[in-house]
This record gives sequence, C-alpha cells and structure tokens, in this order.
Amino acid sequence: MLFTGKTNSNRLTPLFALLTALVLLAGCTSGPTIRSDYDRSADFSAYQTFGFVDPLGTDKNGYSTLVTSHFKAAAREEMEALGYTYSESNPDLLVNFFSNTENRTDVRTTPSVTASYGYYGYRSGLYMGFPLYGSDTETRHYKVGTLNIDVVDAAEEQLIWEGIAEGKLSEEAMENPRAAIHTAVRQIFERYPTRVSAEAK
Repeated sequence: MLFTGKTNSNRLTPLFALLTALVLLAGCTSGPTIRSDYDRSADFSAYQTFGFVDPLGTDKNGYSTLVTSHFKAAAREEMEALGYTYSESNPDLLVNFFSNTENRTDVRTTPSVTASYGYYGYRSGLYMGFPLYGSDTETRHYKVGTLNIDVVDAAEEQLIWEGIAEGKLSEEAMENPRAAIHTAVRQIFERYPTRVSAEAK
C-alpha cells in the first residue's frame, strides 16, 4: 500500500495510472518493447552534469509521489553509471519522464472441428456423422503501459535523447513497484548512445 488513512480518491486515480504505467512487464519473459532515438548532432561527451525537470511530466497534479521518487532514484543510478554527476544547480542535462496506460482488446479466432452425431443421439457409440467445421473466438482485455524518458540539453532547451518502453502490465510487478521501475528504467537506458557505443567496442 502506498498510502494509509483517509485519501482523496481523485488523487489516487492519477497515482494508480502512473504506477501501473511504470511497472512494465518486469516479470514477463518477453519483456517490454524498447525504442530510442537521439540527436545525431549532439556531443554526448561534452555533458558533465544532470538534474531533473521541475516539475516532472508525471507530477502534473502539484505533488510528488512515491513512484516518482522510485523513478528518480533509478534514473539517477543509470545517469551516474554513464559518468554524469548529479547537480541541482545549472546542470548540463535535464531528465524528464512521462507515462500512460490504455486498455486494449485482442480478439482471436481459431478454426475448430467437432464430431457430429446428427440430430439424434442414436449414432453415439456406433459411428460419427460428418464433422462440423466452425471457429472458436477468444476475447482478451489487458492494459498496456508506456514509459518515456527524455534527456534534454538544459542550455539549448533541446531534446537530445528519448527512450520508450511499452508492454503489457504485470500483476506481479504491482506488488513490488520499486524493483519493477528500476528494471524498466535500466532496460531503457541500455539504449543510451554512449552506452551502446561503449559496448560496441
């Protein structure tokens, strides 16, 4: 539970949406789909420090949530692993993030064949009639979460890198959002340009 005692339900709704969007498939074998893009003209080696956008894209309701704290901790860990130093005053880079959830429906139809005994039951145990061809339809409802991480050149106010994770939401991850968020953030930052270039050498 993130909160105890009496809580305004209108405030819980956006918090729940943020939480579910961040816990992307951390416990699923297939994992989320990760995409990224960056500014080819940016010199990533020229940046030394980083901070966070204020307010963050996920704190539009005027307050910071525990989920936001988990995200900031995970993002800071990844940025420092990339060699950047955290700074609250005039950082070179600003990190921001956004999340979204949406309901989706899959309708799958598969062919099926059933044995026919005709209109009467007397064939049963003796022989079958002609097979009956049909189809089985399965409808599945599920939630998809999307997490965006932006890295911005603070001086130029220019986006230089973005990473996106999208996938079905894991119920198991809901029980441990901190670990799920760290996993999702780490997977996204694996696509960061300097990390990719370093691993390619």
